[in-house]
Amino acid sequence: MRRRVPDFDPDLIFVDSANVPIEDQERSERRLEAPLSRVSVALMLVAFGSIGTWFLYSAYVLQVVRGDEFVELSANNRLDYEYVFANRGTITDRNGELLAWNVPPVEEGEFALRRYIAQEGFSHLLGYIKYPKKDRKGFYYDTEYQPIGGIEERFDEEISGTHGLRVVETNSRGEITSRNGIERPVDGASLELSIDTEIQHLMYSRIKELADDVGFNGGAGAMIELETGQIIALTSYPEYSSQVMTDGVDSDAISAALVDERELFLSRATGGLYTPGSIVKPFVALAALQEKVIEPTTRIVSRGFLEVPNPYDPSKPTRFNDWKAHGSVDVTDAIAVSSNVYFYVIGGGFDDMPGLGIARIGDYLGRFGLGKPLKDPLFGSLEGTVPSPAWKAEVFPDEPWRLGDTYYTAIGQYGFQVTLMQMLRAVGAIATSGDLIEPTVLLTEEGERNKVKGIDERWYEEVRAGMRQGALEGTARALGYTDVLFAAKTGTAELGVSKAKVNSWVMGFYPYEKPKYAFVMLMESGPRSNLVGAPVAARRFFDDVRLLAPEYVFETPEVVEVVDPAAPAATEGGEGAD
Repeated sequence: MRRRVPDFDPDLIFVDSANVPIEDQERSERRLEAPLSRVSVALMLVAFGSIGTWFLYSAYVLQVVRGDEFVELSANNRLDYEYVFANRGTITDRNGELLAWNVPPVEEGEFALRRYIAQEGFSHLLGYIKYPKKDRKGFYYDTEYQPIGGIEERFDEEISGTHGLRVVETNSRGEITSRNGIERPVDGASLELSIDTEIQHLMYSRIKELADDVGFNGGAGAMIELETGQIIALTSYPEYSSQVMTDGVDSDAISAALVDERELFLSRATGGLYTPGSIVKPFVALAALQEKVIEPTTRIVSRGFLEVPNPYDPSKPTRFNDWKAHGSVDVTDAIAVSSNVYFYVIGGGFDDMPGLGIARIGDYLGRFGLGKPLKDPLFGSLEGTVPSPAWKAEVFPDEPWRLGDTYYTAIGQYGFQVTLMQMLRAVGAIATSGDLIEPTVLLTEEGERNKVKGIDERWYEEVRAGMRQGALEGTARALGYTDVLFAAKTGTAELGVSKAKVNSWVMGFYPYEKPKYAFVMLMESGPRSNLVGAPVAARRFFDDVRLLAPEYVFETPEVVEVVDPAAPAATEGGEGAD
């Protein structure tokens, strides 16, 4: 062979034959090994070349073609986004005192905590909020504050603000290394309310005191500045705690509030419907004067009842009771002493006096907003009811409208229902000779004013004189101050079939010569036997105002009228009570 064969040492060749058994053919020197074929080698080279080429191509795609994409993805694996919560706007009273504000969060990335004034009497006015919510992993699935009731809900759009956004970078251990904002939060606007904190608290305290002492289920009150339509006080008792409900921590207190039979979450000032009783009489008087049913000098005799003959059995007349015998009274007297008989007659007619009739009664009461909701939803969306034949046909389809239904409607009984804010708006119209004011709770606004149509100025003067006489010597004499002249009207509305419970009202305005403020106070569902009601709560309230905030009432606060505030006003009971 042409190829050079190397020299071999014989020992190297025969070493295995001396040491390996002949039976082990695999290790025998006689085993021959065949070389790989060229086809196999070629195939191997192609296979390894293809694999290498695929790896090179993949690396090219990852690093060149999609390099930017994977760089961003890699960065995102250590970047996250979080909300930067905006602060809700603060709420202050007309003097700048804080009613609702924020406390900075303990940890970065959390929301501020809401705080409310600690004084009682503000929860229904302010409402409360529920905070944004996290899931079990700590991620926010609800990033918005949920406002519930009051100012928080009514002005949520203005005070909620807009949340920001920022990038949070973490390391391989999940620890935050940096935060960088990309959208700044915008805090909510602050609100200046027309409410006076001191007046609000004083009104609430006196309502609460009387309710607890005498046995009323609750109460409410409101006070308005007539020139601007701004609300000075708006409160309801009993109430929940805005702070407890917002914190959501004290489960026992929350559960107790939810099941309380007194309905703590009902705002009696804006969300309650009540039988008004005799506080509607001034409006019926205005209608009767305007429609020439009576003149200011027209006198009607009250013997303590009105008997309507029974055409089917003359021996059994129908009797409509007054709360007492008032004798001969004109319209001024009738308002002052709250004569039921007088308003039975001018409302439904008797003998030769035709009366207004239910249609005209409903028309005039509607002109003063009774049975109609206020425009601002903060003050409630309830309409109430002014009884009418159409209403009765719907509620009692098998019964016709009767004369007695007109009589009772004329004194604010039967199916009559109003809200406290409707009565505040209405009494303000009497004080201003027909300006029906839509109230506002913002210090920066004035309430919309509309004129009550079709009533002469002189009739307002007559009715105001009757309300003034009521404060001097009538049913509202608890407000018979001498250093400032009040004009007021009371009402005692019987409730239910048994009539064992009553609502007690007082409404009015002052100063009498040039009214500046109007007010309404209600004591809800108290015992009929009780002789102390809303007029006494109002007297105690204004006594407090005299000492602590005399600028709202008295020009000469040092003058003290000697009137026992605990002495009850005359009680107007009996069928169709005042």
